[in-house]
Order: sequence, then structure tokens, then C-alpha cells
Amino acid sequence: MSVRTDPLSYLADEIEELKAKALYRPLRVMSGPQAPHTIMDGRPVISLSSNNYLGLNTHPRLVDAALRAVRELGVGSGAVRTIAGTMELHVELERRLAEFKHVEAVLTLQSGLTANSGVIPAITGEGDLIVSDELNHASIIDGVRLSKGGRAVFPHRDVDQLDRVLRDARDKGGPGGPYRHVLVITDGVFSMDGDIAPLPGICEAAERWDAAVMVDDAHASGVLGRNGRGTIDHFGLHGRVDIQVGTLSKAIGVVGGYVAGRRHLRDYLVQRCRPLLFSTSQPPAVTAACIAALDVLEQEPERIERLWANTRFFKERLQGLGFDTGISETPITPVIVGESAVAARLSERLFEEGVFAQAVVYPTVALDRARVRTIVTSEHSRDDLEACLAAFERIGRELRLI
Repeated sequence: MSVRTDPLSYLADEIEELKAKALYRPLRVMSGPQAPHTIMDGRPVISLSSNNYLGLNTHPRLVDAALRAVRELGVGSGAVRTIAGTMELHVELERRLAEFKHVEAVLTLQSGLTANSGVIPAITGEGDLIVSDELNHASIIDGVRLSKGGRAVFPHRDVDQLDRVLRDARDKGGPGGPYRHVLVITDGVFSMDGDIAPLPGICEAAERWDAAVMVDDAHASGVLGRNGRGTIDHFGLHGRVDIQVGTLSKAIGVVGGYVAGRRHLRDYLVQRCRPLLFSTSQPPAVTAACIAALDVLEQEPERIERLWANTRFFKERLQGLGFDTGISETPITPVIVGESAVAARLSERLFEEGVFAQAVVYPTVALDRARVRTIVTSEHSRDDLEACLAAFERIGRELRLI
């Protein structure tokens, strides 16, 4: 019998090409907690690459809630939500999130990615138009691609161009005539540059041309607004944003996603959102820990205060050293170096010096905008940040970046 050749051998060639272009990213393995001080690939490091903004993943109240739920309810939920997978804990989490976000209703999903990829195609279709910021998260892009609706992209944070797109959509319509519905989608905080969407202007343009607004608040929940309620609260836009999508895996410290809005939005998604219909619901421990996280957000505002104090200190010092931090306005502070190979070398040298700050290269960012992305947390001490800054200064001069 002849030996079968590997029909996927071309992937090995693709990998070699990625390595030659400094675009290959091996996975580093963490053997300590997701905390400022951890063990990565066997090396003690200060981490600047975690989305655990408030240190909630190891908060005693979240840990206790998760353990209690496991003991009482087991480790899995056993079914999709529409069969036997809706537990009292899910209902309570959704009630608490709706109260926290000042909306009528919330539906929780397995992740922020599934929220975007499930919600967008569920509520749009043929004859509709989706208008998206050019730097929106990949999960939004995937959700738009899954929809049968038309699509348009406006330049990043450019409200004037958005207004023109919406005006043309209403004046001219699509190939088949006037659009039925128009949906504008933007990130609240953009994950690679750390800048904030101009939501007041976006809402005004949408209202002028009768479009709905959807905001992905993944990197704003727990960071912006009162007690971390997000960009809608930050700008005082309650009632003017129709759909809020978010994650429970960043500042909330656990895992999962949610969509928040009016009651009929939730009720419709229960019938048509494919991740809800065809994937098992969040396990009891996860759901209970998320509820406990909301308690912490409301009762320990000092965590967010520390987060922003650390953010201001670290960002100002990086800028003072001469690094290009772009247009960041949040704890996400990129160090933009341009070429992928340079970003990879900067990240590797930082790692050798005990600082874990991952390089971000194409296709996550443009080919000429490679960077090391840093995220400070509320749990970094001033000594931690000083040590990281000293490493950045030494290596920045070594690589002639400053």
C-alpha cells in the first residue's frame, strides 16, 4: 500500500514564511497566576500583557463564589440555554448586569467574540446596511461578514465621514433600493491603540439619519464610567446606544460575553442568536464568579482609582523617555516601533530582563504599525512600574528606539 502524502503539508511552508517575515508568534506558557508577578516559560516576570485590569481573577470573593457554585451545582451546565442550560445563576447574572448597565435586559453568552459574531448576523440581513469603524475588533468584522446585509466602513473615529456614509445610505440606498435598517458599530475602547470612540458624535449622526448604534465595550467595562460601567456611562449616553456588547473576561476577571439593551432585543436573540442556540451555556462557577465581580466593582471603587493612577504614571514616563505611545487614552499603552522584527526583538529583550510585554504584529495591526502593547493594572506597585520603565529605557537605547 502506498504511503499517503500529507494534504496539509503546505501549512508548514506557510509557517516558515511567517517566521521569515517576523510574523510568527509562538505561545508562551504561564505556570503562575494571572497577576503582575507570574512565571512565564519558567521565568519570573512582571506582566504587562494581561487584560486582568483590576486583579479580580484572584479576588477572594470571586474564588469563594466559584468554589461554592461547584460544590452545590457541579462543574458544567450540561446543555444549551434553550433546552436545559438556563440556571438560576444565569438569570441572576443577567438581572444584575442589566441593573449595572442601566438597560432593560441582558443576555449572557460564552464570550465577547461569540456575542459579536452571534448578535450582528441575527439582527441584520438582506436589505440592511452595517456601518463599521475601520479599526473595529476582529470579532465585529467576523460578525459583519456572517451577515447577509450590506456593509460600509468609515475612517477611524471620523464622525464627519460617518455622517456622509449615513446620509448617502438614506438618500441613495443600496442596489435594491432604500435600506430597511442601518446599524452603526464601533468599539468603545480600541484594543490596539487604547483610544476611545467619539460616542457623542456617533450617536448624533445615527439619530440624524435614523440608524441604530452598537458599541463593543470589552475594554471599557470595569475601566471607564462610574464603577466601571463603560463608555456609555462615561459619556452620559444612557438610552442613546441601542446595543451594548461586552466581555466578562477582562476587567471582570472571569470569562464570557453579554449583550445589553431593550427587552425585545434580548427576547429576539434567544430565538435567533446561534451561539446561544448551539453552544452549551456558561458553567456555574463562571456565572457565580461574574456576579461576585459586580459586587466588587460596586463596593471597591478604589481599584479603578489605582488603575488610572498607575496608567497616568506609566504613560507619562514612557512618553517622557521618547517612546511613541500613539493616541492612547486608557490603560492600553502601545509602544509603536513600526517593523515587525523590531517589535519582536524589543519584546524578547524585555522578556530577558524580566518584563513580559508581548509584540503585536500584522495582521492584528498594520504592517508598518508593529508594537509592543502594554497594559498596566490596579495591582502593579509603583516599584513594579519603575522596574519596567528602567528595562524599557535600557533596551530602547540599545535598539536605538529612543
